[in-house]
Amino acid sequence: MPNSERATGNGSKLAVSQGKMVLIVEDDEVLLRVLYLFLKRAGYTIATATDGESAVKIIQRLKPNIILLDLLLPKMDGFEVLRILKADPKLKNIPVVVLSNLGDNADIAKAKSLGANDYFIKANTDLAVILEKIKNY
Repeated sequence: MPNSERATGNGSKLAVSQGKMVLIVEDDEVLLRVLYLFLKRAGYTIATATDGESAVKIIQRLKPNIILLDLLLPKMDGFEVLRILKADPKLKNIPVVVLSNLGDNADIAKAKSLGANDYFIKANTDLAVILEKIKNY
């Protein structure tokens, strides 16, 4: 990651920039970097987490404006992150956009039933679509 960020603890980073905060929860370093750079260039403040436990801590501390959430994560999966987030009255209204390679209808339904606002299959989604979705929230 670029030098303009500082560590926020346990596998996470916070970019020092202007704009609304987006938390990217992704364990694939290449995709994380692509999303980070793309959204930072679009003017967003970016926090990142590479596992579910770190994501929950960052969400509780920073209360981002929106979360991009992978489902297959180390330490705690994205479904559990959604459960914890949506059970907390102070955090439950933060929009969550799932970006996952799990494309089964059951996984999509489960994520949405747990409170995900949108669900995108990583391999089938253009970055411009994700940016538009973020702007809408």
